Amino acid sequence: MTGVKHMKWWGWGVEGVGFHWQDKPAFRPFVQKAVALDVKVPPSKPIAFEDLTVPAPILADELRETLERIVGLGYALTDDESRVVHTFGKSIRDLLRIRRNELGRVPDIVVYPADEAQVQGVVDAAAEAGAVIIPFGGGSNIAGSLEPIPGEQRTVISLDMGRLNRVLEIDEYSGLARIQAGAQGPDLEEQLNSKGWTLGHFPDSFTHSTLGGWVATRSSGMQSDKYGDIADIARGLRMVRPGELVVLRPLPSTSTGPSVREMIIGSEGRLGVITEVWVNVHRQPAVREVQAYFFPTWDAGLAAMHEIAESDASPSITRVSDARESGFSLATRKESKGFSAVAQNTLMNVLKRRGWNLDDMCLSFIGYEGTSKHVSYEKRLVGSIVRKHGGIGVGKGPGALYDQKKFDTPYLRDFLLDRGAAADVSETAAPWSKLKSVYDNTIAAANRAYDELGVHGWIMCHLSHSYHSGACLYFTFAFKHDENPVAQYQVVKDAIQQAFVDSGATLSHHHAVGLEHAPWMEEDISTGGVHLMQALFDAADPQGILNPGKILSRGFHAAPEEQASAAAAPAAAAPPATAPARKPAAAKRSAAAKESAPEATSAPESVPATAE
Repeated sequence: MTGVKHMKWWGWGVEGVGFHWQDKPAFRPFVQKAVALDVKVPPSKPIAFEDLTVPAPILADELRETLERIVGLGYALTDDESRVVHTFGKSIRDLLRIRRNELGRVPDIVVYPADEAQVQGVVDAAAEAGAVIIPFGGGSNIAGSLEPIPGEQRTVISLDMGRLNRVLEIDEYSGLARIQAGAQGPDLEEQLNSKGWTLGHFPDSFTHSTLGGWVATRSSGMQSDKYGDIADIARGLRMVRPGELVVLRPLPSTSTGPSVREMIIGSEGRLGVITEVWVNVHRQPAVREVQAYFFPTWDAGLAAMHEIAESDASPSITRVSDARESGFSLATRKESKGFSAVAQNTLMNVLKRRGWNLDDMCLSFIGYEGTSKHVSYEKRLVGSIVRKHGGIGVGKGPGALYDQKKFDTPYLRDFLLDRGAAADVSETAAPWSKLKSVYDNTIAAANRAYDELGVHGWIMCHLSHSYHSGACLYFTFAFKHDENPVAQYQVVKDAIQQAFVDSGATLSHHHAVGLEHAPWMEEDISTGGVHLMQALFDAADPQGILNPGKILSRGFHAAPEEQASAAAAPAAAAPPATAPARKPAAAKRSAAAKESAPEATSAPESVPATAE
């Protein structure tokens, strides 16, 4: 046993934990209305691991023996389960395929180095053998950044960083910490908290993702308004490349040409394997609380978030859900009894008397951190802005529940998947002046896609991660699928992503590019930008062995043989980089090859997935 924690191979999180609906009386009718699905239907049974068709590894004895010498005999694994666990991330596409026994290309060997010297040894051995290296953190990626390219003929090594999981040192005077890249969120926070510090980075995937993965995918956390995105937090790093080591000291700022640090952040393993990161850390705040507010409309909520961003207030969280997502959040509450039920009914009656249409009501969570005096000051500033835009504060009770359950939402996706519904997310960012049109266009595009497919679909949104010039919009969509779930998903996903770039927004705010978002890169960064990025990858990895095909490719829109050919072609022989042409109409894609219905897994005993 390696001692490294992994999620279950067929879904999110760990065995024995999931979402349940029986204690949430509003949930069943909500889902029935949203996606025409009765959650009372029995879940499908999980596919047995023994029923998976796992291809034999493509692995020469000499390379296997070399890797075993480098990391140790018990840390170079070729068993089927280890290889399957490291094949995909946790996107809806990943889970649909694995449940349908459609594994495709599977890594041939999984290695667990214990230190940077062993990482260097593995990378050098792979370069000498012409093998592919795919770095693996917690396996939570949902953009296709982890899987081998279909048809890859070279040996594929999954390099699991899970043993490099320690906080190595803290420069207390500077507020910096040096942490190994394989440290998962809970582990690194526990080590920092024990000394009175926090990183302050809490993405949705926090419990099952790593510092190195955050850096490699340009992650954002729920408290990025205060602490910054990972690009702001990461100040220095160490990265192993074939035959060399990149070392960037933790400097506050520097003017030394194009930023190598920025090149590496978001590079998804295409430039090397990150082994350590110097990060900004902060003393744990004396007071931390999340307050809940209601706004009469989505427009009022957006306007309030914009004004808060312009004000002297500096909350740690600024989040407001549209009416659809607010309705969903209210539907996931447990049944209220006694005084709590009376208080809720009283509040709703007060809002009705104020003239609110409760179907338009929007729920907001705003976080505050610091000394008691500072938090009180911040709440007064924000409270005046909320009232100016017609909002009302409802206390910290709902915020505390949101804070407690914030990492559980992915379990709800598995719950729906077990019952024949596909649910996924797409997020973007745009200037404040464009947010409303991005939102309107995206909702309209998703609904057109549902109409085209003839399905009853749902899409909802929240604003999060506010900046000086704009904010992130985070969309969740779901529909009851037929026997072609991946093809149907592609129609909806394409419509949403195209709406982003057509509306002046980015293709992804924090979920990275991988294969999922690669087809839109030219529209996002321009043809010249694609050429510049491709030149970097070609020069840095002339053998094409470092997680090939990610970021710049036609992604899932390319045929498997086309992906494999592009990944394996030597850079020197490749033609000038060109980005993919605009995607074909969704109507053409909906005629994709017919597939059998997925064999979904059953939902285990569960926990609530959202704030109640």
